[in-house]
Amino acid sequence: MRLALFDLDGTLIEGDSDHGFSEFLIALGWVDGDEFHRRNNEFYKHYQAGCLDIHAYIDFATAPWRERAADEQRLAMQRFMAEVMAPQIKPAALDLVRAHQAAGDIVAIVTATNEFITRPIADAFGVADLIAVRLERDAAGRVTGRIDGVPSFREGKIARVDQWLAAQGRRWEAFTHTVFYSDSTNDLPLLERASEPVATNPGPALATIAAERGWRILKLFA
Repeated sequence: MRLALFDLDGTLIEGDSDHGFSEFLIALGWVDGDEFHRRNNEFYKHYQAGCLDIHAYIDFATAPWRERAADEQRLAMQRFMAEVMAPQIKPAALDLVRAHQAAGDIVAIVTATNEFITRPIADAFGVADLIAVRLERDAAGRVTGRIDGVPSFREGKIARVDQWLAAQGRRWEAFTHTVFYSDSTNDLPLLERASEPVATNPGPALATIAAERGWRILKLFA
């Protein structure tokens, strides 16, 4: 068996869907634009620096929409996919995913962005298995602003992949080959665990590490 794992933001898509959806909420008029934009950028800088408090970010990022009606949420996501995400889904990324699927590999997207944002994107890539930040819901099914279980962020990605495999009766060690594509040093724990780590559209820090360690560097976007 062969396993192919993909980070999402900056890897399969050019931008960051989490940051982008929050900015889209400004365009919808659901938040105070200036202050929300400032805080959203501050959280994004923390993510890039590897020091994001993901629990605080989830509370912040879901607050504008989690009390809205399900139909409002659904329509907002449909617009976000059509207006913001669709232009970022490029043929080179689609072809890479499809090549692994055609080869019979087990394929999953593993992302630190929450499931509400990333499920439609994974569907657009034709990937059924999505390991994303799960959002806690109350008894009525409403998002609470907290994370359910281990967040799929940094070392948490390893824990969540292990949980996903165990639910299928599989173990990491059973695979003859494991590949993980990522653009970010936040994903070093999972990159180091893969038999083939691929620095994909890497930022400068990851590009340096990849060159030092002899990892493959892949650029999907110009």
